[in-house]
This record gives sequence, C-alpha cells and structure tokens, in this order.
Amino acid sequence: MNLRYKLFTAFLGLIIIPLFILSMIMFFVTYNSIEKKYSQQSEYSLKAISYSISSVFKDMNNVTDNGIATSVFHMALSAEDSSKQDLTDAEQLSLNASQRNFRSLLYNHPSISYAFLYNFNGKGSSEIVSLFNKENFRTLPYDKFKESELYQEVMSLNGVPKWVAPHENPELTGTDPVFTQIRLVKELSFFQNIGILVVQIKNWEFESIFRNLKIGDSNQKVSFMLVSDKGMILFDPDRKLDGRMFQDFTTKEVSYKKGFQSFKTQFDGNRSIVSMYHLKDYPWSLVSVTSWDSLSREVTVFARWFVFVIFICFLAALTFNLFFMNRITGGIAVIVRFMRRVEDGDLSSRVEEKGNDELTLLAKGFNDLMDKINHLFNRIHLEQRRKNQAEMRVLQAQIKPHFLFNTLESINVLAVQNEGRKVSEMVYRLASILRISIQDRDEITLEDEIKHLRNYLDIQKFRFEDLFDYEIDIPEELNGCGILKLTLQPLVENSIQHGFEGIDYKGKLLIRGWEDQGNLILRIEDNGIGMTSSQLSIFQYMVSDNAHPDEMNELEDPHGSRVHLERRGLGVRSVADRIRIEYGFRYGIFICSSQGSGTIIQCVIPKYGQGEDHNAKSITG
Repeated sequence: MNLRYKLFTAFLGLIIIPLFILSMIMFFVTYNSIEKKYSQQSEYSLKAISYSISSVFKDMNNVTDNGIATSVFHMALSAEDSSKQDLTDAEQLSLNASQRNFRSLLYNHPSISYAFLYNFNGKGSSEIVSLFNKENFRTLPYDKFKESELYQEVMSLNGVPKWVAPHENPELTGTDPVFTQIRLVKELSFFQNIGILVVQIKNWEFESIFRNLKIGDSNQKVSFMLVSDKGMILFDPDRKLDGRMFQDFTTKEVSYKKGFQSFKTQFDGNRSIVSMYHLKDYPWSLVSVTSWDSLSREVTVFARWFVFVIFICFLAALTFNLFFMNRITGGIAVIVRFMRRVEDGDLSSRVEEKGNDELTLLAKGFNDLMDKINHLFNRIHLEQRRKNQAEMRVLQAQIKPHFLFNTLESINVLAVQNEGRKVSEMVYRLASILRISIQDRDEITLEDEIKHLRNYLDIQKFRFEDLFDYEIDIPEELNGCGILKLTLQPLVENSIQHGFEGIDYKGKLLIRGWEDQGNLILRIEDNGIGMTSSQLSIFQYMVSDNAHPDEMNELEDPHGSRVHLERRGLGVRSVADRIRIEYGFRYGIFICSSQGSGTIIQCVIPKYGQGEDHNAKSITG
C-alpha cells in the first residue's frame, strides 16, 4: 500500500474511528442513563398512584365499616319488607336515626354508585336487598354467586373487604369500568354471618388520579393502566385498552412479580419504556408506558450533530492528504524507486542528497547502507571462495587412494598366508574408517572420532609394524563432546608420513585431550624429525592457493629434495580452515616444531555437546 494511503488510513484508524467509537459508547451510555433515570421517576410516580388508590379504597372501607358498626346493614337484612330498604327511594321520615345518618354519609360520599346485600336468611325476592339502585343492571342471583370462586374467597376473608376491579367478574359487577367492594356482614352480638355487601364506586376519582400525574417533561407521551396478575388490562383512563390482554401489545414476556420493574420493549408497535409496580394487598399492577422517541429526542439531535462533525473531520483529513501529504511522501517515493533498483540488482544506485531535513538524513543513510552492503558482499564472496577451497581440501584429505590400495594389498597378503582372524580385523577396521569418511554428517562425537583414529592407527601399525607406537590419553567424560569429523586423523597422518620419514629409531605418538576454560584441547606429539621454519610456513591459515609456485607448490627440504604440497601440510591446513570457518578466528591449529626435536600439534575448539549451539559455546569460551 502506498505511504500516502497508509498515513490516511492511520489518521482514520487512530483518530476518526476511535472518536466515532467513543462517541457511540457515550451515546449508548446516555441512552442507558436516560432509561435508568426515567425508571426511577416512574417508580416514584407509580408508588404515588398506588398510595392514592389505596387511600380511596381505605376511605370506602371506613364507610362500610361505619354501616356495619351502626347495624344499618343488619337492620336492612332483618327487615320484614326488603324492598323498602332502598335508601335512594325511601322517605326520610320512615327511616330510623341510624338509617338517616348512614344515608347522609352515603349521599355526602361522592364515589358510591350502587350497593346491595345478599341475605343469607332470605328466600326468593328477599335474597337480594337493594340499598342503591342502578339503571340497566341486573343483579346476579345468589345461587349462582354461591357457585363462584369469588364467593369462597369472600367467605374465607371473614369480613375483610375484597375489592374487584373492572372486567374481573362482569357477571357480578357489570360491564362498567368501576371498582367493587365485596365483604361479609356479621351480626355484632353473636358474630353470625348474615349476608354479603356489594358496593360499587364511581371511576371519576381514579381517572383524576391518573390524568393529573405526569412523569418528567410535559411533552413526553405517557399512558397509565391497571393490569391484573393474569395480564388483563383492568382500567385504562383513555378507555382504549380496557378488557384486553397486556401481552397482546408487547413482544416481551412479562411476569407480574412483586415490587417494581422497568424495561425497554415494543408496545403497540412503538419503542417504549414499560414500568410496572405491583400494588400491596391487591392482585394488580400499575403500569406506565412511555414513548422512547419522546424521551430520546435531545440525544437524537446530538447524534445528528455528531455525525455532521465526523463528516467535516473526514473532509479535513482528505484535504490534508491531498495537499500536504504529497509533499512529504514525494521525497520518500524517490528513495523507494532507488530501493527497487537495488532489488533488481543495481548496487551502484545512490540517492542525491539535498536539503537539511529528515528526508536528507534518510537518503544519506540509504547511501551509507549501500556502501556497507557492497563491502559485505565482497567480503562474503571472498569467504565463500576460501570455504570452497577448504572443503575441497577436506575431500582430498578424507581417504587417500594409496592408503586404501596399500591396506587392501596388506589384506591380500594376510589372506594368502591364511591369517583369517587378522584379515577379519583389518577388514572391520577399514570398513569403520570408510563408514566415518563417507557419512553425510559433518559433526560427530569425540568418542566416534577416537574410534576412527584407533582404526587408522592400527592399520598403519600393521603395515609399519616396527615404525612407531601410539598412546591415546583422553578422559572418558569428554567422549560426548561434539567435534568435526576427520579432525584428528589428518593430524596424525601428517606425523606418520612426514615426522617418521627416514628415522632409524622407533617413533612414538601421544594423543592427549583435556578441558581448559570452556575449550576442548587436543594435542598430538611425536618424536619425529621435526620441521624447519620454511616448512612451518606452509601451515599459514588461508594462504592463497594462487601464491607463487616457489613458495607454495614446491619447497626445498633439508636434504635438498623437492616436496609437493599434497605431501606437506595439505591435511593439516584443511583441518585448520574448517575449524576457523566453523567456530571463528579464536580457534584452530597451533604447531610447535624444530628440526630434530619432533612436532607438537595442538587443536583448540569450543567444548559443547553434540547437537548444541557451538556458536554460543564459543562466545562463552
């Protein structure tokens, strides 16, 4: 992706989008805060309505308590002519003092619309005693009323008033939206059940309670209703939902539990907040339904302004990218073009350095980097060429043809002499040597390297029985150390071929090993003829193979004969090159010799287990 688009994307991703996400979080937090605060207001309002409704019911309970206490209902039930007990039609002079007082109380109470008594001792027309008549209303016969569950509940309350809401028992209370009190009437002298009082109160007082109460702002659309525990809407001041099921208007499953609850849902197709408060001592719940749109009007206006501001910020970012970012990215694009030329292989590319800003520093750093890369490429090329030369020397030093031919010739002599056991031993040792030489692994354990060396020395000792003896003194605890294969054998071979050449005494080889400061030290000592200083010069590390022939390819020995490089130091140089390539310049082969005093070859490598990171070991050492 182009840098210009990356910067523009970063501006969007780090500024615009986080700002948008933060605003959305604030928007939803505000929404939830509105819902929470409105729920608290709804709880207070519904509790106030509940208190007002309870006050109306308590007032009516006091009225009927007065009628029972003054025996007005008892006299009406025990009268001979129950049809003359209607306090609405009765003449004032025909009533006794108690009836006149109760009648005045009823007339002065504005809420009562209808009242009658069920007489337990009456028969026929005397079973129902009317106190206040109601037009177009037919009272439920006492026999059918006794069969209802409401009758059993009233009897179980034993005189405590039972309030029935509209539409709960229409066969008893009618279809008008009025509340009805039903209670058992007792004779006070013997507390004998003598009848049941049914009193209905007018609904205008309830309507005034609902209509005069508002929640929050006056512009909010709020509606109240009374709902039974079975989900029926018992009372709606607007008279639109009376008698219908509350669940039909909402998609949320509603439970009518004790206390207060509030939630957001769809009500009658509109997003609304529904708050419910269950009335104490009554199986009803007060419900308020408020339109969510009217509550969130201010937040919606804020959201629109926010979207507008985000749009302006986006246009500003686009303008900044078009007019200012191009100036910054233009200089970077030039450097990028030169870098692509370098990718295509042109390592001579250099960026023009002009100006004094950060882009100039970048161009200067690019040019310096290319100079270093060119230097490193030249160095790597030289190192690779030297490594290839060392690897070629390893191949030449692994198994020499004349050694193999001589060994096979010795085996043939033994076979002719019927020395089967010696033949088997020689073949076994030669096979072990070949196995180590041709395997793909470059690294083996020191134990395997010593086995390979013993096999080689035993074969050479068989061929030159009286030429030399050898001794290997390496502690067993070093056997697990890692080592490049064919490290010791070329060094020992050099001592046998060149150190013991032409001697008139028995040669001695001593191979020792020990650990010193994290390094593995391997030493090969012989008592051979030694070397002159000119012969030691052959073993300089990484001597160019293109050196002058008089210096490298042919050297004068002490007796004046000419010795070829393949016979003087090729194997030792190969080992030295491999060690320094593998482990670094702090390790390698160190030779101490003088003419007629023998030779000491000391090999120093880092001590590590086979398979471990020897680079880290060598740094530690």
